[in-house]
Amino acid sequence: MNKRQKEELVRLAGKQVQFDCLMAPYTTFRVGGKVDALYEANDTGNLRRIISYAGKEHIPYLIVGQGSNLLVKDNGIEGMVILLRGSFATIEQDKTSDLTILAGGGVTIPGLLRYCRESGFGGVEFLAGIPGTIGGAVAMNAGAFGKEIGAFVLNIHIITQGGDVVLKDSAQLNFSYRQLEVERGSVIIRVCLALDPESKGIVAERIAGWLKKRKERQPLAYPSAGSVFRNPQNDFAGRLVEKVGLKGKRIGGAMISDKHANFIVNTGDARAEDILALICLVREKVRNETGVELVLEIQVVGR
Repeated sequence: MNKRQKEELVRLAGKQVQFDCLMAPYTTFRVGGKVDALYEANDTGNLRRIISYAGKEHIPYLIVGQGSNLLVKDNGIEGMVILLRGSFATIEQDKTSDLTILAGGGVTIPGLLRYCRESGFGGVEFLAGIPGTIGGAVAMNAGAFGKEIGAFVLNIHIITQGGDVVLKDSAQLNFSYRQLEVERGSVIIRVCLALDPESKGIVAERIAGWLKKRKERQPLAYPSAGSVFRNPQNDFAGRLVEKVGLKGKRIGGAMISDKHANFIVNTGDARAEDILALICLVREKVRNETGVELVLEIQVVGR
């Protein structure tokens, strides 16, 4: 990113844009080098202008929610990272239906569940413990314990790479395992969810139940990005990693969790290169010993 582009970003975004920011504080792995520009978007109009400018200038950009499911390389990211804040982090009840809510793409999963618990909306309690945002959860069709968020989405608003705001209803949304097909460069800014009427007590009880299950099964004591690999058909990635003897394997400050083998954790001083080395080791050994090609569930970005 050149000086002219940086100056124009400052003119467009003011104090909402910063330069040469370390990404480690913005990812749940707590690793990652610097990004050229970090932009905190607070409203639709300004975000449209920024995205439109980035498109014209061929500046790559990445939407980052809570930084879960993300590994940023040690040499950082070329271009711009966009964080959804302000009006993108609010929830309201849809005026057209008592059973639907409108959530900004930057609303955190814990924030959504608090709203559901306080308002008596059920259905998405299975998301409890996922450290992401609604936009990110929908973009990857987040799920747990046999349920997926795509089943609850009525429509989404996106900003396209050209800066246009587009509404897509459920008939236009093609969800699959850990994926939603959307145009390249699109930003999910609002999601309409259809939920179930439920007592506040039952919603709270379900959330607590899912959190307990997650705590029992997953290594929550260390920074991680959640499940590293997608589960192969009719099998589990963690089972395969454990089968080839890599549970507890360490490289540098990174370790394959001894609690759940599909998690790689940062034991305190890991670098992205340590995590990548473990990923390569797992894929190679599982491929050679079982014939299964493990597919990444996390996104790896950077130089």
